[in-house]
Amino acid sequence: MEIPIFRFALEVLIMETIKDYVAHLDNKKRITLRGATYHYYNVKEYGNGCIILEPRELSVPKSISARTLADMDHAVSNFKCGDVSTAIDLSDL
Repeated sequence: MEIPIFRFALEVLIMETIKDYVAHLDNKKRITLRGATYHYYNVKEYGNGCIILEPRELSVPKSISARTLADMDHAVSNFKCGDVSTAIDLSDL
């Protein structure tokens, strides 16, 4: 009989347990985290049944990407050259 060897990422092996409790799925197959400090989590589900939740903080980018700025420059140059679509009639609204 061969013993299965589980390989975990290094960050999993050095984490310290802060809370230990049993959670269950509700009727809609959701689980509730007690005292969750974040609103968003990245979920990693492994074949052996382990689930790891990594906190994520969604934030507004600090700058506009170079590609977006290039697209805006192109749109403005088209507008200045008169390369625009016909006007939209909003009188019906």
